[in-house]
Amino acid sequence: MKEQDLYPPLKRTLESRGYEVKGEMEGCDVVAERTGEPLLIVELKLQLNLGVILQAVDRFAMTESVYVGVPAGMGTLKRERKRILKLFRRLGLGLITIDPKIGGRKKGAPTGIVSIVLDPLPSEARLNKRRAARLKKEFSTRVGDTTPGGQATNKGVLTSYRQRAILIASHLREGGQAKAAHVAAELSDPKARDIMYNNVYGWFEAEGKGIYRLSEQGAQELVAWEGK
Repeated sequence: MKEQDLYPPLKRTLESRGYEVKGEMEGCDVVAERTGEPLLIVELKLQLNLGVILQAVDRFAMTESVYVGVPAGMGTLKRERKRILKLFRRLGLGLITIDPKIGGRKKGAPTGIVSIVLDPLPSEARLNKRRAARLKKEFSTRVGDTTPGGQATNKGVLTSYRQRAILIASHLREGGQAKAAHVAAELSDPKARDIMYNNVYGWFEAEGKGIYRLSEQGAQELVAWEGK
């Protein structure tokens, strides 16, 4: 089992409760939003240990609603359930168990049973407004759910910034070099020039003042990202 195996049944359960769900965002495995409520964060882990708990507590800087999601039937939870729940209550953390194997194997049949064992409890204010705003912005600007929760890699998360860079790169590939102002206007992205100028991924090359083209690296990596 991998952490990302826990994501589909959790996403389906949260969506059935009215949440919009996206994976791998600002270091969080799962982020969900329901109108009028704080963002909900779930960290997916195969084992419970101090590292997981420290990571989950850190997420309180971004929202007051933080859960740890683990496989149902996990040995540690079976043996130490009472003590674990006591610790989670003291920390204000929620706990979710997920069994991705239960539910049938027929094509198209839903799989996975998700149980909310413990909801987060109110605790002292600890929100970091800057981190919370950054997560909220990433959630609202990222198009679709691009990376399953629990599947993050150093270069594998399709962030909203990378999505915009891909659109710009595709535009330059189709039309050749262009003025940044024209690209910004045609893509309705006022920050297009900044993305090309900063060139975070090495995809763009300046051909003159305010004129850019797609680099060789950009052409190669664009194909790879379009195939994801």
